[in-house]
Amino acid sequence: MATKRQLCIGLSLTATWLKGKSWCHEDSHVEKLYSSDFYLELALRAERAKLDFVFKADALLLNTAVIDHTPGFSSPDSTILLASIARETKHIGLITTTSTTFNPPYVVARQLQSLNWISNGRAGWNMVTAIGGAENFSDAPMPSSEERYAKALEFSDVIHKLWQSYPYDALIVDRSTGQYADREKIRAIDHNGEYFSVKGPLNMPAHPSGPLPLLQAGASESGRRFAASVADAVFAATPDIASGIELREDLRRRASSHGRHPDEIRVLPGMYFFLGKTREEARELYQEAHAHLSTENRYSAVKSILGIDISHLPLDACITADMLPDLVEPLRSQTHANLLRRLIVNEQPSVKDLLSRPEVVGSAYWVVVGTAEDALSEITTWFEAGALDGFIALPGGSLHSMSIFFDELVPMLANKGLFRKEYTGTTLSEHLGIKKSL
Repeated sequence: MATKRQLCIGLSLTATWLKGKSWCHEDSHVEKLYSSDFYLELALRAERAKLDFVFKADALLLNTAVIDHTPGFSSPDSTILLASIARETKHIGLITTTSTTFNPPYVVARQLQSLNWISNGRAGWNMVTAIGGAENFSDAPMPSSEERYAKALEFSDVIHKLWQSYPYDALIVDRSTGQYADREKIRAIDHNGEYFSVKGPLNMPAHPSGPLPLLQAGASESGRRFAASVADAVFAATPDIASGIELREDLRRRASSHGRHPDEIRVLPGMYFFLGKTREEARELYQEAHAHLSTENRYSAVKSILGIDISHLPLDACITADMLPDLVEPLRSQTHANLLRRLIVNEQPSVKDLLSRPEVVGSAYWVVVGTAEDALSEITTWFEAGALDGFIALPGGSLHSMSIFFDELVPMLANKGLFRKEYTGTTLSEHLGIKKSL
């Protein structure tokens, strides 16, 4: 008998609820932004709700242009933070973020395997190529998207070779004979590639739960090719149901072409939510979170994403495909650029409509504004339409909105049979339904 498909739900620990002037609220707890206790409290709430994992994004730069009026989402190192949370939790998965563009693979392989041992098999890896921060590592300019993903593919290969270089079954630990490990099973990887030269083996044995689940973010052509070949889940930027359906169908098709089962790749859009007891309360939260964005900020965002200046056009003027420049590397995200270009080609939005798009005002994520019942309806619609396999919750507006998510929305999903009521496994792979072993 087939098991009913259920949602995979994670919680982002990035303080998205402090956006705009939201951090000025008395109950924002902004003073705790760099304290592990604050994030631990959120992780424990997520575990009580039986979520699959908590997820911590990371960046290797600080946006000093906005730091005078916003925290800028600066935070502790994600891997160290999650290691501290691992000691105080028992079931929730812990997905950390590391860049393949700036870090050495041996160090990352060791850090991730360490987190997996500390958490008893609950670690996961959000693999990013990064879209900024090159200036903090060398004088070289930021590599192109194509080059970053080529390097990431080799990085991933090296990581998995290192995890396999010291397999769990090499551990003997026989006190009677004095044999600790079977040296014959531990081997160098002798990797010599275009970007990395690594001898190995890793000085940490693999955890018995198997390889860490791999999460990837990025929906550009390069990102999709990469995700389809190696990712277990994709942290997706899909602002509407049509983009979600298109991305999921495309990734499943590409995964099949790599000899993978389509179900082996899960599409998890970021759900940026503003929940209130009433729709009016939720709308007020959303408006307050974006009130700091002036019209000039929005025009600047469009120019940085698409390379066109629309500030001279009337607000009711339509933006058409012939106004788009030739495809070039955007100043910001290729994913954002592709989403806006497709919108313009298909719908010819007005200047006013374009300036209000999620990709322009902050992110390309799915935005839900309303009551818990409204969110339940929208999630169900997306799930049944094949636009997602789950989602990563991005709390917006206030901690009260987050409380509605935990106390009302998640129980509603569970009561409807769309989410678990109890954990049935102890590792992240088990939560996600991944059957892997070294």
